[in-house]
This record gives sequence, structure tokens and C-alpha cells, in this order.
Amino acid sequence: MQIQFAAGTDVGQVREHNEDNYLVDKKLQLYVVADGMGGHSSGEIASALAVNIVRENVLKNQEMIDEYVSGQPTVTRRDILALLEHSIQHACYRIFEKGLNNPRQRGMGTTLTAMMIVGGRGFLGHVGDSRLYLVRQSQVHQLTEDHSLLNELLKHGKVKNLKDIDQRFKNAVTRAVGVYESVEVDTLDFDILPGDRFMLCSDGLHGYLDTDLILEKSRTENLQAAVTDFVEYANKKGGKDNITCILLQAVDSNDGDYTDVKLKFDTLRRLTLFRYLNYQELVRVMNIASEQHWEPGHTIFKEGQEEDCLYVLVRGEVEIRKGDTCLATLRDGSHFGEMSLVDKSPRSADAICVAPSVALIVSRRDFYDVLRKNSALAVKMLWSFIKSLSARLRSTSEELSQIKAQFRSYGEFSSADDELVARWLAPVTELDIGIGHRSADEPEGNADTFPAELLPLTRFVQVTKTPRSTPPRFGGADTAVGAKSQES
Repeated sequence: MQIQFAAGTDVGQVREHNEDNYLVDKKLQLYVVADGMGGHSSGEIASALAVNIVRENVLKNQEMIDEYVSGQPTVTRRDILALLEHSIQHACYRIFEKGLNNPRQRGMGTTLTAMMIVGGRGFLGHVGDSRLYLVRQSQVHQLTEDHSLLNELLKHGKVKNLKDIDQRFKNAVTRAVGVYESVEVDTLDFDILPGDRFMLCSDGLHGYLDTDLILEKSRTENLQAAVTDFVEYANKKGGKDNITCILLQAVDSNDGDYTDVKLKFDTLRRLTLFRYLNYQELVRVMNIASEQHWEPGHTIFKEGQEEDCLYVLVRGEVEIRKGDTCLATLRDGSHFGEMSLVDKSPRSADAICVAPSVALIVSRRDFYDVLRKNSALAVKMLWSFIKSLSARLRSTSEELSQIKAQFRSYGEFSSADDELVARWLAPVTELDIGIGHRSADEPEGNADTFPAELLPLTRFVQVTKTPRSTPPRFGGADTAVGAKSQES
């Protein structure tokens, strides 16, 4: 995967010194933005330490990275994510330790957003309110969540209007590298497609941006010109904080089948089951899905078999059969088996592949692991399940009522007949098979259709945030100087 990049930083219009730092390492394909905080030069020291310690720690594990790139089974994506997380944790401890030894620097810290590209795949480590954006196919996706007091208040429904928040608290962060000896690090890994553009930036820039502006300015072919344009725009809007921006672009190469990657992601995104998930949450689901290829005649599962997997048919054709009866024929974009994620009940029919097929499979264990780590995703998925079951129950009740009406038209209708009809309908309405697909006229789901009562539990906030003003978040004079760029 070839990557083009450009970077720049500026002190802004209000601050006297630049506490931002960024790092670009072409050999490691490691890109980091850090926004320091703390007086007496502490902010600049914290951010400089952070970017360099992260690089040093990653460099020490170059052998493991090479093994992953070469396809060695001993190194997985989780190992690379763990390396990035450990590197940030190590930086956190070192900055905290330095603060303990120097009272003037005690309490200093920094945000840190790091992206590393390994084997054509992106790996993210994130703490604080700097951001990573992905621009893909004329859409902008924020891949990081702000660890800020403002975001937490909005997420939990404590405030409904930005005007209700005291100005002093609008720029407070809830996580930072170095303030304590350890910190919770958000991690994510994702596919990179040709033409993808990424922007890492501090809040001195993203505080003035919205998705339309990011899309407009990132279209500039010359990346360095685009970086300059972003910085100038922030300064024209007031430049109340230091401004840092790194732009990356993935250049087409022969590494991997990117068409398949896009097809799999788009298939997941269109499923009703995932209608409420934002881009970052869809990526997490994609990461736990394993890919399987089936040939005609392959039995996916048999009636009575205990299963705990959701199947998503990317392309191909599968028949759901009960005995010699074909209950349904599933094609591209269909999914089945999701109810086994809930109750692990035995299958009530056979699933047979009838054409060359590719499917994504999500196991119950991996699915629950994601839900445990992400409560917002769990709420959205639960609501999708409820909506799906409610629709099926209404449909089944309507069919049963129609059949009962037909029976009554022929004479007396007893409770025994009720039981007979229910047994006759069972093969058609089995919920544990969980057959589903998006109909042609069904609109794409989004947060606008999600119940308002549940939004405080799930909001992934993307707001225009007013840049912080002096004094900095953890107090002290603003005397730090400089912004460091490292290229190797």
C-alpha cells in the first residue's frame, strides 16, 4: 500500500506558543498528532515526549510488524492493535513519571491520535479530543470519539443545548496521556481502499470544521496545498488554538482485492439488522466477521443442529429447506440465523448452498464480546432485534388470522383447529432461522429514525466545538514553544 502524505502546524492567532506536536515516519508508516496541555512549557514537553516514545516503542517491535506483513499466523491484527495501545500506555507512564519528578510539570498531559498502516490495513490508537477522519467516496466518517466533558454530557443526555454548558467546561477532556500513570486507549483497525484520504488533526482545526468543509477542502489534489488551506481557514475563523493537520492518501496498488472489501462492507451496511450503526461501529462488526466460500451442494447447517452464528450472504444463492420443501431462496445481501445469536436454539430447517457463494459469518462469542465493550452499539443492536421480531410477529399474526378466516368460512372452528393451523404455519414462520433482507423500497436506517428516548445512550457526537481559550485545560501559564515534526 503506497501512501502519500502532507503535514503542517501553526500557532494560531491567540496563543503565543505551539503546544501541538506531530510525527510522520515514512518507513513505519506511522502518523501521530498530539495536543499538549499544562503550563511552564509542560504542554509542549508532554506532546513531544508522547510522539517520540510511541515511535520508539513501535520501532522496537519492527520484527513483529514484519511477521504480520508476511502473513505469519503467529501475529494477528489484535497483536498490532495491542502494540499500538502498549506504546501509548508506555508514553503515558513516562510523561506521568516525569511530572512526578518535576513539580513545575506535574499534571501535564496530551491528547494523542496515532494511525499506523501495516500490510495495507489501518490501525488506530486514540486518547483525547484530537481526531481522525476518513474521506471515502464523497463521504466523511469520524473514526475517533472525543474524550471530552462536552461529549460525555451530550451522550448521557445531561444537556440538550450547547448554550446550557458553562464556557469553562466546553474544552475539558476526560482522558489524556500522562495526567495519570495509565489511560484507557480506544483502538480500531480497518481496511484501506484506493483513493481513501485520512486527516489527523488537533481541536484547533476540527473545532471550525463540518463534514461539508472537510469534503470540499480534502478534494484538492495537492495534499500540501490542502493542508495549507485547512490551516489558513482555521486562522481566518479566529485561530483560538494551535492548529495541526496531517493528510494521507492511499494510492492504488496490486495489494489485495479492494473490490471484495468494498462489497462486504456495503453488504453489511445495507442490512436492516445494522441499520442504526454508524461507520465506526460497522467497522467493528466487520472486524469480527469471518469469510467463507461455499460450493453448490454444501450443507451450511442441518435441521436440529445447534448453531450460534449469523450468516450474511455477500454473493451467491442459498435455499432454506424443510424436508423436500423449499421454504425460501436467499440471494446477494440476505442474512439468516441471527436469532441463534440470542438463544442458540437448534435449527428448524436445512440451509443448502445452490450456487457458488461467499458469506460473512459472525459468531455468538465474538458478537457478545463487541457488545460488552461498546454499550452504544449494544443498545442499537437490541433495538434492531426488537424491531425485526415485532415485524415478523405482526406478519405471522396476520397470516394466521387470514387462514383462520378461511377455515371458519367452511364451518365450525375449534381450538384443535387452532393448534392444527399453528403447526401448519410453523415451517413458514420459524423465527430461529431468522431470514431477512432489505426490500427494494425500504429506506436506509439512520439515527433520525432511532427512538429519541434511547439517543442519550448511543450518541456518537460530531459537533463544531469552540476551541479552548487561555488558561489551558489543566491550568498554568502558556509558555510552551514549538511543534516537532519527525520524518524518517
